[in-house]
Amino acid sequence: MTMARVGWALLAVAMVGAVEAEAQWARVDDGWCEQQRGGDDDRFCMALEGDFDAEQRVTVDGGRNGGVQVEGWSRDRVSVRAKVWANAGSTERAREIADDVRVTFRDGRLSADGPDTGRRESWGVSWEVMVPTDTDLDVETLNGGISVTDVRGDIAFRAQNGGVRLDGVAGDVSGKTTNGGIHVELDGRSWDGAGLDVETTNGGVTLAVPSDYSARLETGTVNGGMSLDFPVTVQGRVGKRLTTTLGEGGPTVRAMTTNGGVRLIRSGSAIR
Repeated sequence: MTMARVGWALLAVAMVGAVEAEAQWARVDDGWCEQQRGGDDDRFCMALEGDFDAEQRVTVDGGRNGGVQVEGWSRDRVSVRAKVWANAGSTERAREIADDVRVTFRDGRLSADGPDTGRRESWGVSWEVMVPTDTDLDVETLNGGISVTDVRGDIAFRAQNGGVRLDGVAGDVSGKTTNGGIHVELDGRSWDGAGLDVETTNGGVTLAVPSDYSARLETGTVNGGMSLDFPVTVQGRVGKRLTTTLGEGGPTVRAMTTNGGVRLIRSGSAIR
C-alpha cells in the first residue's frame, strides 16, 4: 500500500472513531435546562446523555464553569448527563457558542472543550454522573460545586469556588475547596476504608454523625466558632480544634476550615 493510501486509511479510521464517539451522546429534553437561571443576557441550554463501559477510575474535569454530581449505583456502566449552556448578547449567538462545545468521555476522563468567547459571553457544562459503587474518582471544578454520593474508592476532589457535599462515601477520600462549605454525611457504624481528610479555606464545615459511630475524629477552625449538637469526650477545653475518639475508634475522619464555623450534628438532623 502506498503512503498516500496509508494516510487515507488512517484518516478514515479516525473519522469513524470520531463518528462513533459522537454517536454515544444523545440530546434529551427532560426539563433540566428549565432550571437554568436567566439574566440580563440571552441564554441557550441543551442536555446531553451518554452511556459508557465502566472504568476503574473516572476523572471529571468541571472546566471553567460547571458543577459535578457523582452517584454510585449497582450497574456496571457509567451513565452521564451533561447540561451545556451558554450566554451572550443574543439567543442566536448563545446557541452558536453552545453548539461548538464538545463533551467527551475518553479513557475514563469526562471533559468539555468549547470556543473562545467575547466580552459578556460565557459557556459551561454541569455534569451528573452515575458510576459503579467501587469506582475511584478524581473530580475538579473551578466555578461550581461538587457532590459525591454512595461511592467507595480512592476519591480526590479539588474545587476553587464551590461547596462540597459527601454523602455515604467510603474508601480513601481527600480533597479541598477554597471558597465554599463542606458537608459530610457519615453512615454505617464506622468508616469503611483508609479514612477521610477534607478541608476548606473560606467556608463552614458540617459533619453529620450516626449515634453509634466509631472513629478517630479531627476537626477545627482558625477563624470561626464550633458547635457540638451531641456530647463528646475530650481532654481539656474545647477551643478551635477538636480531636477525640468516637465509640471504639477507627480510621481518622478529618474535616478542617480556616475561615468558617464547625458544626457536629447527628445524622438526619435538620440543618438550620
